[in-house]
Amino acid sequence: MIKVLLVDDQAMVRAGLRMILESEPDIEVVGEVDDGAGAATAVAKLKPDVILMDIRMPGMDGLAATREVIAAHPDARVVVLTTFDLDEYVYGALRAGASGFLLKSATGDALVNAVKVVAGGEALLAPEVTRRVIEEFARATRDVAASGAEHVAPADAIGDLSEREVEVLQLMAQGMSNQEIAKDLYLSSTTVKTHVSHILTKLGVRDRVQAVVEAYDSGIVAPRG
Repeated sequence: MIKVLLVDDQAMVRAGLRMILESEPDIEVVGEVDDGAGAATAVAKLKPDVILMDIRMPGMDGLAATREVIAAHPDARVVVLTTFDLDEYVYGALRAGASGFLLKSATGDALVNAVKVVAGGEALLAPEVTRRVIEEFARATRDVAASGAEHVAPADAIGDLSEREVEVLQLMAQGMSNQEIAKDLYLSSTTVKTHVSHILTKLGVRDRVQAVVEAYDSGIVAPRG
């Protein structure tokens, strides 16, 4: 059973999310929080497998709440709920350790899939969302670096990736799943999974989202435009 915590200030939104998720026999909504300030406490008490985190909330917003949750519970799996006009908040959420994000306009099937993917230890990298958000994120961090502001450099270990691992990382940055990468590179899914595991270990990151951020930061993948 996958345990989910809902963090959203709108009761009707929470009710809709609960209805969709609990229609699945293997998903249980174990709690709801109506602001970011109570998220970390709820995580400690309820121990959810996945936290669905709204971004725009009064008081402590979802970005600050994600930072607090991940700081207190490093293994927590946060999926940020957002809209494209709030991209700038998502960049910070990724840096804070969110495992992915989902558009509020997504279908019920997409919501269920997101919860199951993240609960299974993967990060949510939907191509139609991820490419835009991470490319803009990478561009923003480079602008920060160009301005002379403090910026954390990409892991030196990026240079330790093999040629094949670089290929896999580039395809990950396009939002491809392991199965899609396997088909593109004529490899087995098991081999791709092994490459992904090695990439995460060498980069010192916890999931695919963080690996892709490093790919953009390092220049292995170049932002478009």
